[in-house]
Amino acid sequence: MAKNEEVKNGVIFPIGERNDAYAQYFIGQSYLQGLISDPKINVGVANVTFEPGCRNNWHIHHDGFQLLLVTGGEGWYQEEGKSAEFLKAGDVITTHDGVKHWHGATKDSWFEHIAITAGTPEWLEPVDEQWYENLKK
Repeated sequence: MAKNEEVKNGVIFPIGERNDAYAQYFIGQSYLQGLISDPKINVGVANVTFEPGCRNNWHIHHDGFQLLLVTGGEGWYQEEGKSAEFLKAGDVITTHDGVKHWHGATKDSWFEHIAITAGTPEWLEPVDEQWYENLKK
């Protein structure tokens, strides 16, 4: 049994639907629940849930940023050239414009965060599988 199974029911906001629209940019299964999508506001806000072992590809936000508010489970965040950071509920991540990064669940835990995003994402290569499997808290 995976850790933090309660996350799969949504911690604060609903888990949402399978994230099929972005599945090509993820290893494993994620879920997406849009929270704010107002065309007069140039910021997207969504609840993103990751099954154990799920993570997104490396990516960059151009002409914008991404803020991650961790609401449940255990995960990882890494910027290019830096060590991966272990994440848990209450952690906050600020990713500035143009910074290559990835984020997702640990291999044995569900993970959930609110993503506040502006700009245009550029999706890049997947996180190396062997490297990911060797991450330690």
